[in-house]
Amino acid sequence: MADVWMLNPPFVGDFVRSARWDARSRGRVQRHPDYLAVATAVLLRAGIDAKLIDACAENRSREDLRGLLARERPSYVVLHAATPSIDNDLSYAALAKETADAKTIFVGQHATAEPADTFRRAAGAIDFIAYGEYDHTLRDLVSGSEPEKTLGLFYEDSGRKLVRTPVRPFLDVNELPFPAWQFIDPNLYYDGGKLHPFLTLISGRGCFARCTFCRDPQLMYGHENRYRAPELVVDEMEHDLALFPKLREIMIETDTFTANRDHVEGVCREILKRRLEARIRWSCNVRTDVKRDLLQLMRRAGCRMLMIGFEFGTQAALDAVKKGTKIERTTEFARDAADLGFTLHGCFMIGAPGETIRSARATIDYAKSLPLDTIQISGIAAYPGTELHEWAKREGHLIPKDWSEYLDENHEQVTVLGYPELPKETIDALIDQGLKEFYLRPRQIWKMAAAIRGAGDAKRKLYGFRSFLDAMAVSRRKRRAGKGRGASKRGARASGDGAKP
Repeated sequence: MADVWMLNPPFVGDFVRSARWDARSRGRVQRHPDYLAVATAVLLRAGIDAKLIDACAENRSREDLRGLLARERPSYVVLHAATPSIDNDLSYAALAKETADAKTIFVGQHATAEPADTFRRAAGAIDFIAYGEYDHTLRDLVSGSEPEKTLGLFYEDSGRKLVRTPVRPFLDVNELPFPAWQFIDPNLYYDGGKLHPFLTLISGRGCFARCTFCRDPQLMYGHENRYRAPELVVDEMEHDLALFPKLREIMIETDTFTANRDHVEGVCREILKRRLEARIRWSCNVRTDVKRDLLQLMRRAGCRMLMIGFEFGTQAALDAVKKGTKIERTTEFARDAADLGFTLHGCFMIGAPGETIRSARATIDYAKSLPLDTIQISGIAAYPGTELHEWAKREGHLIPKDWSEYLDENHEQVTVLGYPELPKETIDALIDQGLKEFYLRPRQIWKMAAAIRGAGDAKRKLYGFRSFLDAMAVSRRKRRAGKGRGASKRGARASGDGAKP
């Protein structure tokens, strides 16, 4: 019976807190609680009796957790809270206090960005918020450090006044232990684009980029890239394989894995030195400024798939969110990567400041012009604490009046920005139109079918396709139900290539 619970609280089926958008994804992807798993390992290494419970992936019920809390009575319950599920998450903090008289601690981007609102909503259900990079804050606090002397903490004093202790300096990522994956079952995490089962790996923290929509650099890990030594990264890969011998893929979720050439080269050469490329495939997030020769080395080292943040198909939209990339280089990169045999997944958005129907259509057409295997299109999310959120709120473009409105009634991500020239309903219609245009092309269907290798691959692709059809069906039902009656008219207009802003 662990004294500290690290809890990813349940909300709704397929809900994900550890991705870039807090929602049920259209692909019904379930991602591992990687940062929570690292913090759990930090506690264990400090001699603290801790365990990780991913109640989201396990689909645990409230009554199940109530019984477990009553039996184990942990002294601390640490909860990863998210923007759209914040009231639900607070209800589980209240459950921990009522059932086990536990001290409760919130972590994550939302609580970091909105401490005053979180404590107000909590009405006594939470004791602390460990803001920003929380690993060592948790370690110190549960080890007995006095709150006022613990860096990186929010709490309320006896008069219910919010107290913030000084910012904790960023830690040395080479000192972090491997994630406490022994508490999870990798078979519970599905992604139609990844080999199953898979695990995520964080090879560094921080991001030099200044994208206005991205939460982690602005709220959690800063704008300086901090990379783990290549030997440690590959040690972790071997550790994961030893823990789960049937593992088929490792997804390097580092935002800026390829931003530092030396880091990528070091990891690849270490993989080749140990001949690990023969035992495991891996994938990673990339920016579009990776040179061809580095892509060649990655391919030799066993890299299978690239998750690419194209974001938009016009330079004006890229510049509006401070992406720091150029369309011309992006196109060249995609062709190089496809030529080298990578599987390519493109990430796109609609709704940048200054976006019009014409520029959104340009993004859809650009996605279709690239040699991509799969794509996702989302309405750009403006989460609290980001530059984009502050701008949208100030300029009157932010739609939600409550955090729950960051999801629709199906608990999928919903467009949260609207403009006079591009209202929310039009953005929603463009997203659906773009996905259908990309995936329902005969050439694309044939390409995806021809890429199937074996029964496991077919099952994975079928899962992704069914998830896509389910998401499209939900969108159709919403339109038929008459939600936003102007959307149909605007959506029909938006589907034409020659539509004017």
